[in-house]
Amino acid sequence: MSRLPPMPDGLTPEWMNGLLHEHDVLDENAQVTGVRRSQVGEGVGMMSELSRLHLSYTGDTQGAPASLIAKYPSQNPTNRAVAMSFNLYEREVRYFAELDPLTSAVCPEIVESRLDGDNFIILMQDMSDYRTGDQIVGATLDETEIALDEAAKLHAAFWGKVDGIDWIPAIAGSYHADNMLAGTQAGWPVMVATFGDFLPPNVAAMGERFHANLADLQARMNTPPVTLVHGDFRMENFLYGVQPDHHPMALLDWQGPLKGSGLVDVALLLAQSTQTEVRRKHERDLLRRYLDRLAALDVTAWSPDEVWEAYRYTVLYNWCYVAVVAGTLDPSNERGFAWMSQMVARQAAATDDLELERLIE
Repeated sequence: MSRLPPMPDGLTPEWMNGLLHEHDVLDENAQVTGVRRSQVGEGVGMMSELSRLHLSYTGDTQGAPASLIAKYPSQNPTNRAVAMSFNLYEREVRYFAELDPLTSAVCPEIVESRLDGDNFIILMQDMSDYRTGDQIVGATLDETEIALDEAAKLHAAFWGKVDGIDWIPAIAGSYHADNMLAGTQAGWPVMVATFGDFLPPNVAAMGERFHANLADLQARMNTPPVTLVHGDFRMENFLYGVQPDHHPMALLDWQGPLKGSGLVDVALLLAQSTQTEVRRKHERDLLRRYLDRLAALDVTAWSPDEVWEAYRYTVLYNWCYVAVVAGTLDPSNERGFAWMSQMVARQAAATDDLELERLIE
């Protein structure tokens, strides 16, 4: 197989023409004559970049896409280095090739998914007629319920069936675990300095205690039942259907799948994406909904009492995500800073509401 051209400059009409013919997307008499790129979602992609490719053709173009979404490596060297240290590009490419067909959780249709060293390309269906979740505004109750239902589909498909997926790291005892330990230690003080206005003093000051307990928390997240975890289950990665023929939700960004507790995704959603007042009012009901959806898919998980305690520990564990994202990545734009600040603020509110400091005292 030929080498991938540098991205995004390699997304030329000639290259796209060969690719679309290779995958039988284009009639043999049709030709790509033009590719125009436009940015997708400023401040959304941190480890990668997204472009919408507006395509023009000659010949018989029946069924040819007017546009596709291209995902390729971040042009920010700091973010790209972080992505490579976590094998994020390999994990997303292989997810689409090997695991996506095994679950009813919905993703965009994929035309091409290929890795070449630290370069990759994913060409996917343009679902711009769906509505992208807004991390800054936060998930409403309805949006949260839809996302939990999708999480249950994903988790149920791989419940207790991940032992042979060696290229996906476990939450504990893996390079992912080591990188999260190092990233949390380096990122916490930067997070406090950058987002201190969104952190109450007691939470800002718990960094050393949290890091001292992180390895134990990782082990807890790796205790059976274990499944496939999306790993970045937040609003900016959700596409909500708005038309009668749409799926309720499609799930984006598969760069961080993990083997671990499905509650990691649930807690990322409730404590970092869901509007704080919605979480406070409906938290236990939402956890019961997740358990009910798993049960409907023939998965027996926790009892209501067990899930509450496990959930509290999982919300605490997810501070490592906040510290790594808000403390080691470069948002580079106003929107990136805005959604990070809301992630920090909501996680801090959940920490106080759930009295999580008691779990590390």
